[in-house]
Formats: sequence, structure tokens, C-alpha cells
Amino acid sequence: MALRIVANRPDPALLGLPWSTPLEEWTEHVVPLPRGLSRHVVRIIRLGGNTYAVKETQEPIAFREYRLLRDLQRIGLPAVVAQGVVTGRVDEHGEELPAALLTQHLQFSLPYRSLFSHGLTADNLPSLVDAMVVLLVRLHLADFYWGDVSLSNVLFRRSAGGFAAYLVDAETGELKSTLSDRLREHDITVASENVFAELLDLQASESLDHEVQALDIVEMLRDRYDALWAELTAAEEFATHEMWRIEQRVERLNNLGFDVDELDIVTDWDGEKIRIQPKVVELGHHQRELQALTGLHVEDAQARRMLNDIASFTAHFDLGREDRSLVAAKWLNQTYDPIVAMIPAEARGKLEPAEVFHEILVHRWYLSERAGHAVDLLETARDYMETVLAQKPDEVMTADQAPDAL
Repeated sequence: MALRIVANRPDPALLGLPWSTPLEEWTEHVVPLPRGLSRHVVRIIRLGGNTYAVKETQEPIAFREYRLLRDLQRIGLPAVVAQGVVTGRVDEHGEELPAALLTQHLQFSLPYRSLFSHGLTADNLPSLVDAMVVLLVRLHLADFYWGDVSLSNVLFRRSAGGFAAYLVDAETGELKSTLSDRLREHDITVASENVFAELLDLQASESLDHEVQALDIVEMLRDRYDALWAELTAAEEFATHEMWRIEQRVERLNNLGFDVDELDIVTDWDGEKIRIQPKVVELGHHQRELQALTGLHVEDAQARRMLNDIASFTAHFDLGREDRSLVAAKWLNQTYDPIVAMIPAEARGKLEPAEVFHEILVHRWYLSERAGHAVDLLETARDYMETVLAQKPDEVMTADQAPDAL
């Protein structure tokens, strides 16, 4: 049986991997990056400057998930990026081995268990739930049925003190022409059952306070999903003299981080009532705005924090009459870039630069309150890196920092 590799952006180094060896026996190229629970054998490997997750599964399932992940990438949904599928594997005795699905490792991401083992507490659970809710709503807006919603099938990245969630397992997923309310409800039910069990498991392993009521967290997940879904999709009716409510609805969605790409507006026969309903919404309002101004690509919550800092920068230096893109360029050169350059090399694997910047802004608030006056940002950055960042665990090991083998 001939070895076959179907890959997106083929990496010639893939040919040199020990495909004739069962994945659970791999040691060469394997790196100790955190990975979540899986029903399959999974290994994280490093090839040159690239890091991949390799999962053994059946050939039809591998190709189906590979194509589905590529579809999700094409429509801009938060999921791991499919790299390729390897089939035709046999061991040294000629026995057939499972196919392998390769995905690109998502830098600065962690499975939920690793987050709790690195100090996440019950106080952070609402942020984790919010990230999962936003992910699920985005998938449902795109008519994606997940089928196996759980914390274990999500990777989390820190985002301005909260989290952003990414789908990591699409094995049971399906893109529909139209996602029915029944399938949406099924996804929420599965999410509730799985998250409830996962929280109990965390408590059993003493990774989570036993006083946390898992049922309350599950109810929070459902309530927040229903509230966000309604805000993004529900129809709203008002009188014609209240036209300002159209702009108000759009502004509310923008504040949530969503852009309205299509709005359905209908008037009644008498022209006295107007009914509006968002038809196409997409997360990334602040992210796209910041990227257009500065070229920085960060999570949406981080982008919102940076846009607020650009506004403060504008007011502080009385630059309100200047072109906003020029002001953003000055902010980038005088504020953001110098801060990022101060991050010690040995600390660059702890947090993303955008998250470090966010934490410095928070740290500045605490220092200023304690000092009774505004503390200089660069002074704040030095204090933060010495007293806070230096004490943080190496939460994430980047590809460049990972050893070649365990």
C-alpha cells in the first residue's frame, strides 16, 4: 500500500515522519505542548519552524474533517487550520495503520484543563463560558451544526483579560444550507451535558473549587447563549418616528464586537411601523477597525482595548483634528511598539504581546490609584515585567522554544 499525503501548503518534511510507527509510540519530533482530552491518539510535533497536531482516525473521517475545517477557514470561523491527511500507512509487518489528520498548532492556546492547572479559578468561569457561547453562536450563525460541543473540543486564547475560543474537533460537525432551531437546541443540550460533566471532573481532580455549583454554570451558558442569539437575530418593531433605533441596534451590536452586513427593514401598509432584523452579522468589528488603522491582528477584545487607548492617546496629545490613521501610526510608534520591545526574550512565550499590553494598562490603573497620580506608561511597563510577568508560569511553549523531542 502506497503512502499518500493530501496537504494544504505541503511541507516536504512530512515525508520524513515515522508513518510506519503507531502514533502512540512516536518520540522523535514530539514536543510537550498542552493538548486536550481526545478519544483518539494525538501528538504535537515540531518540524523545523512549524508545529502540528497529529490525530489518528479512520480514513473517511479524516478526509471529512479535513475538508470541513478548510471550509470553516474559508468563511472565517475560529477553528484550527487543517494541514493535511496521511493514508496508506502500514507498520513493519505490513499491518494497516490508521489514517492521520494534521492540523496547525494554534499558538498561545490552551485546553481548559491546562488553564485550570495554571491558576484559573472559579472567578474566571464566566469568561470561559462567554468565550464558548460566542464561538457556538458564530458557528450557528454560519449554519454549522457541531454535534459534540464541549470544553474538551475547544482551545482557548487569552483576550484582554477574558478568552477567545476556537473549535478544535469538527469530527461530528456539518455545514447546513440552513440550521434549524431543533439542531441549535440539540447543540445547546449537548453543551450543557458535557460542560456539566467536565466541571464535575475538574472538581473530582481538585482542579476546581468544590463549592462551585456546576448546574449554575450550565444554566449561565444557556442563558447567555439565548441572550446573545436574540440580540444578534431577533426582530425589533417600532414607530416610524423612532428611526434612531436602527442606529441604536447597530451600535449595540458593534459594542458586542459584531458588524451588521445585512439588515432586513420592513414597513407596514400604513407606514407607521417599522420592523428590523439583522440578517448577516459577523464578529470582529474592533479587530477589523484596529487592523485597518495599524496592521495589528489581535483578538477582538484586545483590539477594543487598544482602540480605547488610541482614543486616550488622541485626547492626551490633542490630536483630534488629525487624520485618525496618522494618529494610530503615532500611537503604534510611540506607545505600542516600544512596550512590546521591552518584553524580555525569556518571557515571550508567557503571553501574546497584545495581552501583555492589556495587562500593562490594567497594571497602570492600579499603580496610579496607589500613587495618587497618573503613572508613566513606560515606568508601568518596567514594573509590570519585573513584578508580574516574570512571576507568570510558562503557560505556552512556542514552536521556537520547544525542544526537538521529549
